[in-house]
Amino acid sequence: MSQAPIEPPIDPNRQPRRASTGQTHPASQFGQQPDANDRPFIWVGEGTEGKLLPKSEAKVSVYDHAVLYGDGVFEGIRVYRGKIFKSAQHMERLYASAEAIRLQIPIPPERMVEIQRECIEANAIEDGYIRLVITRGAGTLGLNPFKCPRPGIICIADQISLYPPELYEEGMTVVVAQRPRIPIECLDPRIKSLNYLNNILAKCEAIDRGLLEAIMLNLDGHVSECTGDNIFAIKGDRVFTPPSESGILEGITRAFVIDTIAPACGLEVEEKLMRPEELLEADEVFLTGSAAELIAVTGIITTDDLGNDTTHQISVGEGPLTKAMRAKFREIVTSDNVPED
Repeated sequence: MSQAPIEPPIDPNRQPRRASTGQTHPASQFGQQPDANDRPFIWVGEGTEGKLLPKSEAKVSVYDHAVLYGDGVFEGIRVYRGKIFKSAQHMERLYASAEAIRLQIPIPPERMVEIQRECIEANAIEDGYIRLVITRGAGTLGLNPFKCPRPGIICIADQISLYPPELYEEGMTVVVAQRPRIPIECLDPRIKSLNYLNNILAKCEAIDRGLLEAIMLNLDGHVSECTGDNIFAIKGDRVFTPPSESGILEGITRAFVIDTIAPACGLEVEEKLMRPEELLEADEVFLTGSAAELIAVTGIITTDDLGNDTTHQISVGEGPLTKAMRAKFREIVTSDNVPED
């Protein structure tokens, strides 16, 4: 049975779809009409106080430990039809991450959601992306985090596109990185911290090959995740993804696929330890993430001990089950019932 075309993710090169509020633009709070190019308006706070500022005026202290040490946590959150996708789950993860690094967020989750909605309204965004950052705050040049008395809060509502729209139908090739995922015992990847250097260095291995993403293995050689996405494999009618103990960020979109999208397509996801060979033998492979949504992997490059690369074809274009799940995902997030739970 033929399927209707799947609406592609947001293309950053076109004008973003804006919410029509029928109200005067909130920029009037700045005392004068701001430069139309000085966007987006960004919420910047310290402790419990903060305000919206034009992009050029949004700043943090050079003594903030987020700058000095990558000390802080963040969330990347989608906005669909003016609603904050899976808002409650993002807030739960944000506050859990902060607690894990002994960072006390100075405002409750309810106020944090209000700030996001203020940014959405100020930037008239209907479909977009929120980057919510909690910094340790300004302190001394030493490591002691408890000398940073006022955590910082930054909320950016803007647009994002990790991958070209055509790759969502064509699929993409990724590389198995030589750099392993940092062990859970050293820094639990379930903490969405501002320190992404492990991911960035693995990402560089992809960029060096002209690719956009890399698969990371843990120290035991099991598949963990990609540098910015979770990973799934399909064999027959069975769907697999690495479990938390593989060293992954427990992605919000990953959970949505496991709990909602796959069952809606008549599929069940099994969490299991996977060797890279299982990805190479899969019928389909796809990635998930807040920014990426769902995207197919059609080729995987591996490197032998002599440094020679081999490309393994997984599928020709987006596979049928990946396509079905992506269609269901887009159906939900473009509907009137975008989940904010």
